[in-house]
Amino acid sequence: MMFSNVVLGIAKDRFEELIDATRTSLGVRTDAEIDAASWKALTDRFKAIVREHGKEFPQDVHTQLYAAIEAVFESWHSKRAVDYRRYNKIPDDWGTAVNVMEMVFGNMGDDSGTGVAFTRDPNTGERVLFGEYLTNAQGEDVVAGIRTPEKISDLKRIAPKVYTQFEEIATRLERHYRDVQDLEFTVERGKLFMLQTRNAKRTAEAAVKIARDLVEEGLIDKRRAVSMVNAQSLDQLFHARIDPSQSVAVACKGLNAAPGAAAGMIVFTADEAVTWREQGRKTILVRTETTPDDVHGMIAAEGVLTQKGGATSHAAVVARGMGKPCVAGCEAMRIDLRNKRATFGERELREGDWVTIDGTTGNVFIGELGLIAPPSQLPDWLATFLSWADELRRMQVWANADTPEDAAKAREVGAQGIGLCRTEHMFMQPDRLPIVHEMILATSVDERAKALEKLLPFQRDDFSGILEVMQGLPVTIRLLDPPLHEFLPSLEELLVETTELRLTKGVESAEYRQKEAMLRRVQQLHEQNPMLGLRVCRLGIVYPEIYAMQVRAIFEAACELRRRGVDARPDVMIPGVGTKEEMQTTREAAKRVADEIIKQQNVEVPYRIGTMVELPRACIVADELAVDAEFFSFGTNDLTQTTYGYSRDDAEASFIPVYLDKRILKEDPFQVLDRHGVGTLMQQAVTLGRGARPGLKIGICGEHGGEPSSIAFCDNLGLDYVSCSPYRVPIARLAAAQSAIGVIK
Repeated sequence: MMFSNVVLGIAKDRFEELIDATRTSLGVRTDAEIDAASWKALTDRFKAIVREHGKEFPQDVHTQLYAAIEAVFESWHSKRAVDYRRYNKIPDDWGTAVNVMEMVFGNMGDDSGTGVAFTRDPNTGERVLFGEYLTNAQGEDVVAGIRTPEKISDLKRIAPKVYTQFEEIATRLERHYRDVQDLEFTVERGKLFMLQTRNAKRTAEAAVKIARDLVEEGLIDKRRAVSMVNAQSLDQLFHARIDPSQSVAVACKGLNAAPGAAAGMIVFTADEAVTWREQGRKTILVRTETTPDDVHGMIAAEGVLTQKGGATSHAAVVARGMGKPCVAGCEAMRIDLRNKRATFGERELREGDWVTIDGTTGNVFIGELGLIAPPSQLPDWLATFLSWADELRRMQVWANADTPEDAAKAREVGAQGIGLCRTEHMFMQPDRLPIVHEMILATSVDERAKALEKLLPFQRDDFSGILEVMQGLPVTIRLLDPPLHEFLPSLEELLVETTELRLTKGVESAEYRQKEAMLRRVQQLHEQNPMLGLRVCRLGIVYPEIYAMQVRAIFEAACELRRRGVDARPDVMIPGVGTKEEMQTTREAAKRVADEIIKQQNVEVPYRIGTMVELPRACIVADELAVDAEFFSFGTNDLTQTTYGYSRDDAEASFIPVYLDKRILKEDPFQVLDRHGVGTLMQQAVTLGRGARPGLKIGICGEHGGEPSSIAFCDNLGLDYVSCSPYRVPIARLAAAQSAIGVIK
């Protein structure tokens, strides 16, 4: 049966059905209880199945051997193997090997058997033999799960001498390899044969605990312990996950945009998510795509599911920062917003129906699945392990945080500063959005200034909360970055609403006039390519009063805190600078306001003004920018976008999967830093920038700041820090250490 399945490519279900029918007719429970005559009859029927597929089962052993060898080589190109390599980042050109060895038989009677065991529990890390054993069976029966095995500890009762010998060998192999071993063995007529040993796969929790225990047992040192744990695997420790005991079909699959799992009732707007949260109901916010206008709904929801977008889309970036799961780019899902329904294939769900999303895998399930909750704080065993990593790493690890809660979480998991505080998210709270609209709809500088004066106290409180939490550590605050239209309703929605109001209320109604004014302003702000339009520093140059208000709020907050004895250390980051004139203009404007507030308040506030490097031109003229910029922070999301000419909001859900499948791209450049293109620009910026300003502080705050191989590249470039979501700080701490000792290059 195995030969027919693996070598001849015939589905094994046909064979299994015949075996099941034979067991039933004989009234026996296991394959081992089937008598010889029945097996002979089954063999004839197996051969007939092979003939039905136009083949003849080979009888010559040499033919069988060479066909089996060829099947192993061919398996390298199977979909399962390709998917496995892609997940584990194994190159396609490595190839596979074949071992040919003499066979022993575990199905020679009750004094024979087969088993698989681990020298420690791969789920918990507990120092105990963990595995399974089958009496009178071959190894494939255990691996394939054809029969229900017994625990390896039962071997002590079944064959105590064999168990004692196996236990001694297991201990010897673990001590020799200085790592947990995955062992396969066969017992033939009471004699133990060891078939294979290899380093065992394990959960993240078990990996950390095992590494820690091996140090305490004197088998390894801290350096080796730090090298034994996959940095990316730590992600699973900080997010809820679906209880694996459940078996439910996947309704659709999108991109694993933000890790973790969540279950909730479908809502289609941010406002509904907030309302339902106030009513004590858990929700999943389902959108075609999200914008900053949806942030309050994302805060209220358990997780986010979008039809469009990728791993660096707005939904993904914001959800990761919040520690909430997100599945993006679920193209198979169709949303009917008007009728509040979504379809997944043939299944139609309406508002209030339950779904479960898994942002770690990208899977979406219909219904409410049980979840396993993450720890509420950094466990002692993980804190100890990460302290070993801190002893080894050179590069600092900072966090991206937009709220005091995010900042507190960042400190809790070991962040040494805030590398990116996005101010646009602060504008999207419901109590502020009307004022933001007032500011955008203003037709004069005076009108805009009045609206900004109303926003000032909110911004001051925002910055005060974050600076107080991070006292003694730097907080890098990015001035307003996105285009203004992102704070307004979409043009399409406004057209529909305006038309409906005209028909129902009339053109003289206050509601219509207000909505129509909003529509006119959105049309004025509408751009063909908003990612390259009136945004980043260009926004602050065209509307300098916006940046002036933000800088004033930063330094009023910092002065008040320092007067109270809080060591506030704000750094002001100008986004998207591409010319020395842009850098000069924005720096001088920010410095003028900062120094004025400091002088008025008569309080010393240490601060720096720098820029986010996110344009190729900025890398090329970095020496000119460094004359005025006191620090650089690479915004690699946009730097990747502008270098490749790929839209990070659209590419991952459209052509990047095809590019990966065709091997046009080896990695998604929005998830793993492109060293050859983007990396070369970064190298040039580091060299030029530090040439013009020795000791220039340089870091990275793009999403790559939490990806291990990208962190290693930043370490090799000599960057001072990486900044990432608070929930990825432990990953970055470990990856920076592994880079320092050469485990990741």
